[in-house]
Amino acid sequence: MPLAPDSPSRLARSSAWLLGVAALVVVMIVVGGLTRLTQSGLSMVRWEPVSGVLPPLSEDSWQAEFDAYKAHPEYRLVNRDMDLSEFKAIFLWEYVHRLLGRIIGLALVVPFVWLLWRRAVPPGCAGRLAGLVLLVGVQGLIGWWMVTSGLVDRPDVAHERLAIHLLAAMLLLVGLLWTALDLRADAAGRWAVEDRPTRWIGPFWTLLVVQLIMGAFVAGLDAGALFTTWPRMAGRWRPPGLTALHPWWSNLVDNPVTVQFVHRWLAVAVAAVAVGAAVVLHRAGARVVAWALGASVLLQFGLGLITLLNAAPVPLAALHQAGAVLLVVVGVFASHWARGGAPPDPGATAWRRCRPDG
Repeated sequence: MPLAPDSPSRLARSSAWLLGVAALVVVMIVVGGLTRLTQSGLSMVRWEPVSGVLPPLSEDSWQAEFDAYKAHPEYRLVNRDMDLSEFKAIFLWEYVHRLLGRIIGLALVVPFVWLLWRRAVPPGCAGRLAGLVLLVGVQGLIGWWMVTSGLVDRPDVAHERLAIHLLAAMLLLVGLLWTALDLRADAAGRWAVEDRPTRWIGPFWTLLVVQLIMGAFVAGLDAGALFTTWPRMAGRWRPPGLTALHPWWSNLVDNPVTVQFVHRWLAVAVAAVAVGAAVVLHRAGARVVAWALGASVLLQFGLGLITLLNAAPVPLAALHQAGAVLLVVVGVFASHWARGGAPPDPGATAWRRCRPDG
């Protein structure tokens, strides 16, 4: 006899599936960071969603890819001395990044279509899962939109588009994790737990999202190595050039000095709020979650400081981005626990609840 869509066993399997896809997204974000740090993101100058699945398989194919790369700004302005073997190294980073995107799409779409065909989608979850599938496709479009900004007249991608690309990836990760945790709560019958602390969630995520944006700006503007002392910059609390651009708000987006300044002090704010939230969660009985949140934010703060003091070398910068992903993951688990698994309101929207009675 087939299992019902809302049986604990099927809900647990669906949760495990989404957690697996979320793990792939984590790997892709880390690889994306390495692609950026190794200056590999503009090595593939064509978007070929189907034919691009296979890498170049012959020397002639490699040479054709290299010749296409030579026609664009990064080669002409930055890498004119690059040979074919060096091109292969940066090409492979971008190839793996795009391949992971395709794998994630298949890992999400194929099981979802199968569940629809078997009428086995957990009740209340079809809309949310369809939204996650759509987000994967949109993320691919955003990625190519980002790459095109560096193929016309500049040897680098637009940092604003880089930030949007990163946020879309983080949103996909959060959506996958939250849905998986909802299904896991469904399977265990744990719902509508009241009197858990939630007031920290809004400030924590607001600061963290802004910090992720500023981190992308730091990476996109190569601002991480401008000032390598802490807490002062160039021996001053207010570094020179902080408000050099006009209008003033453009400094927050386009001025590398301001971007680094905001990023480093937002890190203090995020750490303070997260540690405060960890204390509140610990008092509420969520000791494991509390320790994980406190440890992850302090680890990320420490990685950021070490990366800064060492002028952002690739290994440390990659670890710092991985630390950001870890903090997002732990933040989702902590927020989900605080919400009691899901809102107790029976009239909650389909996106906010994914339950057997949906």
